[in-house]
Amino acid sequence: MDKKELKSAVTVALLAVAVCFIVQNFPAITQFLSAVGSAAAPLIIGCIIAYIFNIIMVRFEKLYFPKATSGFLSYSRRPVCLVLAFGITAAVITLVLKIVIPEIISAGKLIYEGIPAAYQSIRRFASEKLVEYPQVEQYLSNMEIEWKSIDWNSVIQNVFNGAYGLLSSAISVIGAVTSTVTSFVLALIFAIYVLLRKDKLSADAKRVQKVLFSEKVSNKVNHFLSCAHETFTSFFVGQFIEAIILGSLCFVGSWALRLPYAAMSGTIVGVTALIPVVGGLVGAAVSAFIIFTVDPAKALVFLIFLIILQQFETNIIYPKVVGSSVGLPGIWVIAAVTVGGGLFGVLGMLVGVPLAATVYKLCFEELESREKKLGIPSPEPAAEKSQAVPKTDRKPPARKGRKK
Repeated sequence: MDKKELKSAVTVALLAVAVCFIVQNFPAITQFLSAVGSAAAPLIIGCIIAYIFNIIMVRFEKLYFPKATSGFLSYSRRPVCLVLAFGITAAVITLVLKIVIPEIISAGKLIYEGIPAAYQSIRRFASEKLVEYPQVEQYLSNMEIEWKSIDWNSVIQNVFNGAYGLLSSAISVIGAVTSTVTSFVLALIFAIYVLLRKDKLSADAKRVQKVLFSEKVSNKVNHFLSCAHETFTSFFVGQFIEAIILGSLCFVGSWALRLPYAAMSGTIVGVTALIPVVGGLVGAAVSAFIIFTVDPAKALVFLIFLIILQQFETNIIYPKVVGSSVGLPGIWVIAAVTVGGGLFGVLGMLVGVPLAATVYKLCFEELESREKKLGIPSPEPAAEKSQAVPKTDRKPPARKGRKK
């Protein structure tokens, strides 16, 4: 047995031992990975926040004295652009809340003011029906007799037990909220550190890559990361543009139809549209409920309008804006959203489209590479074929000149 065969046999044996170990200790390994994931969750969230804010930050860095390579301008570029990115995000969130929250409070007041009138109406209706149906009145009388025979001491004891359980649940909720806020703050601090030191972190990662991997593997990894970065960046920008378009169309349509809460409806639909395909429907449901508190008929009109707009957005705007920005055909955009949402919920919807677009690009690059090796000509688009000049093997006729 030569060295190559011996190395292959040892590799197979080690893989078999590793698989047997994982199968035998699968519950413990799963528990350990879950604990590690929970502990590293703030760092993972921080990396996600840093990546999203870096998309905004890079745009500002291209505008903030890009030709300055030394001095105060060069030194202050990174922190100033970071503050601008976070400041614009905070301003947008504040504007959205300023538009939405007062309208929701107004709708809540309308609901609260309508409760007494609705109660009186229901009571009047019940009194009228009791006269028409004596058996119902007899049933309610029996219930009143049973009501008087209730052991109120046991009821009070049960109420106290329930209050104790409610207090324990409230303490658990407060602890969970505190833990969530703490994790978010840690993630935000870590994201700021990553953004401020991104050049140094990138250089260190490249040094580690050169030491651990060969040049061929490093080139493949870098190509994959570059393709994924380009796709994810285009997706997030396209998703933001699509949300602005849908929210603006919702506002204009609601205003043209003279529907109440037009600005609030457009804002809610635009914000929820950041969730691919189905986000607009969630915003439509919330907006329709708020409009319902003012006029149920107009709420129905709003739902019909949003269903039509959602169909237009799903089949035309979304595949064109987001699909073209990531280089993914419209049918695969819808398929990626459906599969990603079914597997991982909202996060799967957000990540499914750019991930599918990355795989789509890499698969087609590999296909074209293999076709080139096999000598198979790549199919040309119809537009290119129509503009192509037909080839011919015939030589152009020679000009006849005068004989001297």
